[in-house]
Amino acid sequence: MASKLAVSRTVGPVYLFLLLIVAAFLPSPTLSSDSDPLQDFCVADMKGKPSVNGFPCKPATQVTSDDFFFSGFTKEGNTNNRFGSNVTAGNVLAFPALNTLGLSMNRVDFAPGGINPPHSHPRATEAGVVVKGKLLVGFVTTENVFHSKVLTVGEMFVIPRGLVHFQRNVGKGKALALTTFNSQLPGAVLLPNTLFASTPTIPNQVLTKAFQVEEDIINKLKIKLS
Repeated sequence: MASKLAVSRTVGPVYLFLLLIVAAFLPSPTLSSDSDPLQDFCVADMKGKPSVNGFPCKPATQVTSDDFFFSGFTKEGNTNNRFGSNVTAGNVLAFPALNTLGLSMNRVDFAPGGINPPHSHPRATEAGVVVKGKLLVGFVTTENVFHSKVLTVGEMFVIPRGLVHFQRNVGKGKALALTTFNSQLPGAVLLPNTLFASTPTIPNQVLTKAFQVEEDIINKLKIKLS
């Protein structure tokens, strides 16, 4: 009888400890990823307003095979601009079948010397592969550590979610990269435009203090980027 009591007293704390360990690894509503879909697909009804996890679904009776295919990456983007690059987005706004699926892609074209300027994606991690040319790819961590490498055709890169990054064509000819995101609408914060071409503009007093430069430099940047 005494041995049974000893075992029960031991098993009780051990059992409680195991329950706590299991509970710690169970996903909580606030930490888990998007809920699993309850249907095969949810082609976005672009006439509806987006909610927390995407657009309302198009009625299944109105869905066709064409809804699941996207030809937006077949043409080279126009790189005749100040940055010498062009991003063709393949997100839910361009490809409604991505609605609720948690992924999207971009085609990024570069003229010789072109740059996809420093930017960040607040809602997604980015992975990409160089399809043509040679690209310098770099990002900066939250501890201000700069990581970069020159990549050639077939090489892949990853940019952790929310970190400032860029790609620059360092080859002799044009360059092309395909990038993918774990979000149907990753968003993009383009630093030059965000800082110097917002509407309304950020006050000069803030920018001169932040960058430790004279006001005429800020005004020149605002004119160039407006």
